[in-house]
Amino acid sequence: MILAVVLSLLVIVGWGFVSDRFLPHPPKPVAAQPSPAIATQPANPVAVAPDGAVVPAVGGAGQLRDRAAVLAETPRVVIATPRLAGSINLRGARIDDLVLKGYKETIKPGSPDVRLLAPSGAPASYFAAFGWTGAGAPPADALWTASGTQLTPQSPVTLTWTSPAGAQFAIVLAVDADYLFTVTQRVTNGGTTPLAVRTFGLVSHLGEGTEKDAGNLHVGPIGVVGDRLKDSEVAYKKLRDDGAQQFATTGGWLGITDKYWATALIPDQKAPVTARFALGSGDRFQTDYLAPLQAVAPGTSVQTTAHLFAGAKEVKLIGRYKDALGVPLFDRIVSWGWFWFIAQPIFFLLDFLFHLLGNFGLAIMGLTLVIRLILFPIAAKQFSSMAKMKLVQPKLKELQERYKDDKPKLQTETMALYKKEKVNPVAGCLPVVIQIPIFFALYKTLLVSTEMRHQPFFGWIKDLSVADPLTPVNLFGLLPFTPPAMIGIGILPILLGLSMWAQQKMNPPPVDPAQKQIFALMPWVLMFIMAPYAAGLVVYWITNNCLTMLQQWVMARRNPAPATPAVAAK
Repeated sequence: MILAVVLSLLVIVGWGFVSDRFLPHPPKPVAAQPSPAIATQPANPVAVAPDGAVVPAVGGAGQLRDRAAVLAETPRVVIATPRLAGSINLRGARIDDLVLKGYKETIKPGSPDVRLLAPSGAPASYFAAFGWTGAGAPPADALWTASGTQLTPQSPVTLTWTSPAGAQFAIVLAVDADYLFTVTQRVTNGGTTPLAVRTFGLVSHLGEGTEKDAGNLHVGPIGVVGDRLKDSEVAYKKLRDDGAQQFATTGGWLGITDKYWATALIPDQKAPVTARFALGSGDRFQTDYLAPLQAVAPGTSVQTTAHLFAGAKEVKLIGRYKDALGVPLFDRIVSWGWFWFIAQPIFFLLDFLFHLLGNFGLAIMGLTLVIRLILFPIAAKQFSSMAKMKLVQPKLKELQERYKDDKPKLQTETMALYKKEKVNPVAGCLPVVIQIPIFFALYKTLLVSTEMRHQPFFGWIKDLSVADPLTPVNLFGLLPFTPPAMIGIGILPILLGLSMWAQQKMNPPPVDPAQKQIFALMPWVLMFIMAPYAAGLVVYWITNNCLTMLQQWVMARRNPAPATPAVAAK
């Protein structure tokens, strides 16, 4: 494997050198003029709700156009909060323009803020809307009247529309200083005939986006029905293959999540609703809820209140919203995975250490130290067992020579020796087994926590949530190519391999020759395996190896019980 990697590097580097200097280059192609892409929606189409009622959605075909041009086509109310910027489309009462202040797309200077929502007709269309269905309800393209020109935490905005029959529909929008919108929908029947309408909320997303759903990370439609999390059952692929899914529930939430951001509908937690996840025409994914039918007699009014979360999945903030609104499992909108019950405490400890030390890399190292201290009693037994194993090695070699032609007898005598010397050969596995869920939980924390995104360490490590960018394969960037992730081994993965190799040198070698060879290759194999993983995860592993060696050195200074002197060979 090492020879293959070396030869591959020679080919990549050598060919680039030879072709750049000695081979003729083809003329540069003339840049083609951009042609308008084909979109999947006009401005005001409809979709069918679970009960057959019409719910505003998006389908059909049209042309994608510049986002600024699309935004300028409709009257809007500005959204201005400490953490959000954007606008509300008065044509259809859609929240379809939202930017997250303070979160940059990349770590490059001048990088723009992350855009979460975009209007229909523009690239990456993604929006939320609230309204009514039923006879006399506002149409999908209704032009609403706003009570103000700006929505801020201090100034809510009321959108109103009056039907030809005299019924007034009002949507009162309020927003806090973070990412939570409060939506109050009110119907006042000023006509002479009764109304029968149903409130709804929806989130609509064009396509699947750049991030992909995977076994270790859920991206796409998500929700909680009752007290059960729905993620893989309503994933993009599942909706493509099996069609729409709907659930009757009281309490819960539903929306669409990315790795770090999410848009989630939170209906009234005490009212029954029908939740739906669907794929419409033109590759338009939608998640929506539909409330029960409400009768509004002349001269009366009814209202409902729901919430919309649209922003970064900050763990503490999500937890506050969960408790304040009584939303079940809202914290699971962060894709913690199987070991969420370990990952969440690890995150809070890591976050505490980060605020204490001021650097996420140092926080990871501090977390490793805390975990090693907690596991020290188990590690002490492990090291004691390893020390005894080291003293028993001469006897094991003697047994191997004596019974090299009788494997069953060798196994019997070996187990008898372990029992006599009170040595447990698998005792060293317990700390490793315990650390497997901890390691996976830390991996998930580094992978999905927004707080970890774009956090620097020291030197060349500008983002601990991505792989080490500095690799000797391209002479640390001097050669003009980016090697594949599998062979683009950074400095940190190399230090990981060296630390594992040094740690193995302090342990007694395995008795079995095959195991000995496997253990000898393990550090260098893992060096390649860990190359594409987050630098923060590699920092944890290197720190853990160094602390393990320190513990071994301390334990070696103790005087272990001597093994029984070896019996002379017959």
